[in-house]
Amino acid sequence: MKHAIIETGGKQYRIAEGDVIFIEKLNVTNGDAYTFDRVLAVIDENGSRFGAPYLEGAKVEANVLKNGKAKKVRVYKMKPKKGYRLTKGHRQPYTQVQIGTITA
Repeated sequence: MKHAIIETGGKQYRIAEGDVIFIEKLNVTNGDAYTFDRVLAVIDENGSRFGAPYLEGAKVEANVLKNGKAKKVRVYKMKPKKGYRLTKGHRQPYTQVQIGTITA
């Protein structure tokens, strides 16, 4: 089975063909094809190839399944004996993609 390590959104992901992953939001719509060209490494039955920092000519094809927002994270601040209380919420946007082919 072929694996790859890609970089997107400031994070690195170890992926295989057919995986469904949640990544930082991309400016694409549902059903679009997307190509990851920042491939750090490819691991398959023939061995491992590593880039410095990226592998030239390597790419990963993926299909966008959906864009959405994660569950709300609440942030609560309080200063005792001062009457200060603050509650904020944040929903991180994401893009869900399904990995197609890995070429190197």
